[in-house]
Amino acid sequence: MKTDIRNRKDIEKLVNTFYNKVKTDAVIGYLFTEVARVNWEEHLPKMYDFWENILFCTANYNGNPMMKHKELHQKSTMTAEHFAHWTTLFTATVDKLFEGPKAEEIKNRAMNIASLMMYKTLN
Repeated sequence: MKTDIRNRKDIEKLVNTFYNKVKTDAVIGYLFTEVARVNWEEHLPKMYDFWENILFCTANYNGNPMMKHKELHQKSTMTAEHFAHWTTLFTATVDKLFEGPKAEEIKNRAMNIASLMMYKTLN
């Protein structure tokens, strides 16, 4: 039986599961592993803070994700398909692990954030 996203521990489970998929994904994995060369020990805690702030208004995230995505786009052109694929992977990960109002909220917020990132990055 799945539960809703209730706390930081659940956020960590979601983020870890999602990025384990991303690292080996045929469509977007290279952006993280080869282009951005993500330091996962630094990146994952930032993502925990980001999503915890999005869902629970913790005000513990400090960063500029828009700038990071623009820099990445300059190194390797991203497309609408990349953003759509990211959203599909994220939604599928949430659906596999959780169900409930917060799970629905994080999927909707992720879709909106990805749409805004795509618009501002590609235009």
